[in-house]
Amino acid sequence: MSYRHQLSCGIRVVGEEIPFLRSVAIGIWVGTGSRFETRQNNGVSHFLEHMFFKGTQRYSAKALAEVFDGLGGQVNAFTSKEYTCFYSRVLDEHFSVAVDTLADMIQNSTFAAEEIDKERRVVIEEIRMYEDTPDELVMDMLAQGVYGEHPLGYTILGEEENLRNFSRNDLVDYIAEHYRPEDIVISVAGNVSRERAIEVLEQTFHPSNSGSTRTGAIVSPKFSTSVSVRSKDIEQVHVALASPGLPAGHEDMFALILLNNALGNNPSSRLFQEIREERGMAYSVFSYHSSYRDCGMFGIYAGTSPENVEEVLRLIGECVESFAVDGMTEHELEKGKEQLKGSMMLGLESTSSRMSRLGKNELLLGRMIPIEETLQAIERVTVSDILRVAKTVLKHPFAVSAVGPIEESMIVSGMQWAPVS
Repeated sequence: MSYRHQLSCGIRVVGEEIPFLRSVAIGIWVGTGSRFETRQNNGVSHFLEHMFFKGTQRYSAKALAEVFDGLGGQVNAFTSKEYTCFYSRVLDEHFSVAVDTLADMIQNSTFAAEEIDKERRVVIEEIRMYEDTPDELVMDMLAQGVYGEHPLGYTILGEEENLRNFSRNDLVDYIAEHYRPEDIVISVAGNVSRERAIEVLEQTFHPSNSGSTRTGAIVSPKFSTSVSVRSKDIEQVHVALASPGLPAGHEDMFALILLNNALGNNPSSRLFQEIREERGMAYSVFSYHSSYRDCGMFGIYAGTSPENVEEVLRLIGECVESFAVDGMTEHELEKGKEQLKGSMMLGLESTSSRMSRLGKNELLLGRMIPIEETLQAIERVTVSDILRVAKTVLKHPFAVSAVGPIEESMIVSGMQWAPVS
């Protein structure tokens, strides 16, 4: 049974009782990420994610880790462009302890100077690790090329210079502005009753920054069809392409998901079969879609040898053009629907997946979406819907980024099918 509730402090709670399990997943979803930063504080959302684990008034950093280890549970966090999530999965009998500890982290972290200094070094090493990971780097370059100085173009990790300058006051001020009750959703899924969940959450969450306001409003970005290339002495060339996608909650979202699955998101997809299975020109090749509150990005990635780059780009172009002109067959559509429904339903056997679904839908869309509604939306998609979306998404000129031993002229040559500026 699913439920929705608002705590007396203003935080929204969404949950699902699953009495036949022995575990429970808890997520604290905060509506802030790199999109809500400035160039001067880019990276602060992610740095805060780290710092919430570095000690509270009750626990040291080591003691926090020992609490969850002692419960036999899992705890972690991640930061994205538009939200930050702190989550835990424990046995149902440890629900109250896990919630109490997470609440203590969010509300009572001390941000001790020595911990800030240590953790800034850790995150700087994380930034450098990504610089040495070309398939990650090329995605950051793509976002920067597409969105430019708009915050969606910022990296989630931020810049080294910013990390070196963050102070305790910077962290406290950011929390006051972006960790407001109205920006927080707590999702719970597993073997805990609604009554018990709300009772424990009411006892533990008491945000102190109620009534604060955010500065500025969300501004939609412009999509730039740029070309960005970084020469790097590595074995492969990593290439990423992008065109405008759809925002979260768009009525054509399931048509786009089905399009994505058929084009490049599974082993039977056209890109995978054509480039990897038939030609052997890549180990990793796929398409994907990223949705934000007011826009989206449809992307394609491939990693290949320098001598194959132009041919791989040409083959990507052929697959894209074919899809944009002819769409997909009824057989492909029905197969895609079964794959999508199967993937979704299998994922719902995990308390963590259910918790994530509840939290993201409430945070980004402002409502709980019943499984039945999702299944019906998938079934309603037709081949004409797919073709209409393909003509919108795949006919747009693509932006492109590349990392490896390559020159920009080779990328431009291989992209003749998709004019770029």
